Amino acid sequence: MTQTVTPPANRAARNPGLFAGLGAYVLWGFLPLLFHALRSVPPPELIAWRVVFTLPICLICVVVAQGQADLRATLRQRRVLLQLAGSASLIGANWIIYVTAVVNGHVLATSLGYYINPLLNVVIGTLFLGERLRWRQWGAVAIAAVGIALLLAGAITMLGTALALAGTFGMYGLSRKMIPVSAITGMTVETLALYPFAVGWAVITARMPAGSAMAHGGWVPLLLIISGVATAIPLMLFAVAARRLTLSTLGFLQFTAPTLVFLMGVFALGERLDPLRLACFVLIWIAVALFAWDSWQYTRFLNRPAAS
Repeated sequence: MTQTVTPPANRAARNPGLFAGLGAYVLWGFLPLLFHALRSVPPPELIAWRVVFTLPICLICVVVAQGQADLRATLRQRRVLLQLAGSASLIGANWIIYVTAVVNGHVLATSLGYYINPLLNVVIGTLFLGERLRWRQWGAVAIAAVGIALLLAGAITMLGTALALAGTFGMYGLSRKMIPVSAITGMTVETLALYPFAVGWAVITARMPAGSAMAHGGWVPLLLIISGVATAIPLMLFAVAARRLTLSTLGFLQFTAPTLVFLMGVFALGERLDPLRLACFVLIWIAVALFAWDSWQYTRFLNRPAAS
């Protein structure tokens, strides 16, 4: 007798990692507005205060989630601490590149970087995690490579920023996927690793002639505090997603953030989009569309009714 077995109504939709990833990328999509409002603050100092105000949020989350024992256990594992120190250096470098680009009016370069990153993720997944690419995915990567190559003709700065962002965040995603810690614990330890450098720089800045940004008055101190919240929450969501989803799926979700960033760069912040950059984006969008179509087709294949 043949019986049709119907799988759960969309397994992906029931995966908490899917919602966590989408939430992280939507929040990241709106970050340029925050950093544009803080453009009077030098990027290194902005990053320093960002780390300083991220740590309390992390510790509060640890207490709320009753993760104190997990945090203490992680702090006693030297190998895991070294791994998290490495991932902290990657995300720290990514922050510096991103904030510097935004405050200097290169929002579109950050958008391009995060469009490239999902395609880079599938390559990283293939090289390091044994994930296999389908032919349409390879096609998407090839088309994106052509688009990126166009920037060699006259937009080297944009290309450098985009590739640096994509590379640092791609390797950060890989490292977090391979480190056996919870999202909250990992983020907290990473912030602890960066904290001494952040505090040191904040102290040095306060002794400079211009003084600390926290003493500027107006909205700046409040926005610097908000930057900590805007850092901790999406990173924790991303860490949850990175542990539960394949890098390929994670990359697919990431298209949300650069789309929002692109729209804000052009329509909210008024950044100029010349024909060369537009051509690059068009090719990237074609690659994204091909990648999305392939993911949709593959999901349909996995969820189709099975006969036994």
